[in-house]
Amino acid sequence: MAIPKVVLFYAFRPVPDPDALRLWQRDLCEGLGLRGRILLSRHGINATVGGDVTVLKTYVRKTREYAPFHDVDVRWSDGTGLDAEGRSLDFPRLVVRTRDEIVSFGVPDEVVVDEHGVVGGGTRLTPDQLDALVAERGDEVVLLDGRNAVEAEVGRFRGAVVPDVRHTADFVRELDSGRWDDLKGRPVVTYCTGGIRCEVLTSLMRSRGFDEVYQLDGGIVRYGEQRGDRGLWEGHLYVFDERMTVPFTEEAVDIAACSVCGEPTSRVANREDLPGRPLRPVCAAHA
Repeated sequence: MAIPKVVLFYAFRPVPDPDALRLWQRDLCEGLGLRGRILLSRHGINATVGGDVTVLKTYVRKTREYAPFHDVDVRWSDGTGLDAEGRSLDFPRLVVRTRDEIVSFGVPDEVVVDEHGVVGGGTRLTPDQLDALVAERGDEVVLLDGRNAVEAEVGRFRGAVVPDVRHTADFVRELDSGRWDDLKGRPVVTYCTGGIRCEVLTSLMRSRGFDEVYQLDGGIVRYGEQRGDRGLWEGHLYVFDERMTVPFTEEAVDIAACSVCGEPTSRVANREDLPGRPLRPVCAAHA
């Protein structure tokens, strides 16, 4: 019986020929009938791929055969379904691209990567270690959302600082503006979907004078896998595929307000009635 799944992983490793890796990943996924989005750069790989669980296991195994990616930490989640040809319904197509950065902060030359990952990043915390830090140091701890503002509207850690950013590159502007300088003397824990944005964000923060910086290892996905909705997390997780948002358990609550009528919702959609079709929370009646 075919079981739809989605895998999410990244690896910051020096890549001497990103375009050769692009062709290899494209051919691998096409040969296996997989869909998703894979970004490659000289800094590494960032991939979200959907399909049948058995086929995805083959894809992960073959990707790990490339020496720099042998230890990639893969997160699994349930997919929506498969079409008649066994292809994921969560992705309309396969996209494999090379870019200057696998996370678009707009500062590729500031990011230094070696065989261990991003140089100068924050201290990694497991979900247990995050909970322990908050329990020990209380309100002194700052939970900093490393995602775009609309992602945080549908789900976030309780009491988190949510920067008013629309694009990942806006974080550099925020850091350089001095707006967060009052946090430099406090323990700051950054978090994002799967952890990849925090790898770069924490290194940028440390280079700008933030002393005690942490990153949630494995991101929200790993925290939700272990805690469900019984920890510090509340709401739904925004994801980058056709599902748009997913709950960790049936206990997940709707914390966003519909941008049309104000009703609680966990849905997001492009507002066709607004210039630029911005992504906003919308209830079922206005989706």
